[in-house]
Amino acid sequence: MQQVYISSFLPFYFYSMIISTAGIAVQGDKFLLALRNPGSSIGESWEFPGGKSEKGETPEEALMREFREELGIEIKVGKRICNGNFTNNGIEYEIYGFLIDLESGNFTLTEHRKTEWFTLTEMASLKMADSDRQIVTSLRYLYPPE
Repeated sequence: MQQVYISSFLPFYFYSMIISTAGIAVQGDKFLLALRNPGSSIGESWEFPGGKSEKGETPEEALMREFREELGIEIKVGKRICNGNFTNNGIEYEIYGFLIDLESGNFTLTEHRKTEWFTLTEMASLKMADSDRQIVTSLRYLYPPE
C-alpha cells in the first residue's frame, strides 16, 4: 500500500476516499441516464443515477437508497463492473459503477428533470460530469459495438 504523509512526523498507511455509486441500467444497446436539475456544480448534466455512501452504508445500500430518494423506484443491484476516481470541489471520491435492474420504469423525479435511454455513441455528444465519462469509457470496453 502506498505510504501517504500528511505531516513530516506522522506517516499514514491508509487512505480512504468518499465512495460514490452509479447505477447502470441496460436495455438492449441503451443505458439509462438522468438529467440533473440546474443549480449545482454538475447541474444540467446527464449522469448515471446514484450518489454518495453514507456512514455505515455499503455502496450497494447507498445505490438502492439513492434510487429510492431521487427516482422513486426500487432496484436490484448486480455486479460492480467499473470504478474510478474524481475530484469535486477539492474533495476526492472513488466511484463504483454497478449493473442494476429496475423494479419499474415509473419514475418520480426529485433531483432530475428527466430520464432517457442512450446508446454509447449518443452519449458522446451529451454534457456529462468527468466521473460519468469514466463510466462511459469503461462501458465501451465492456459493450463494444457490433
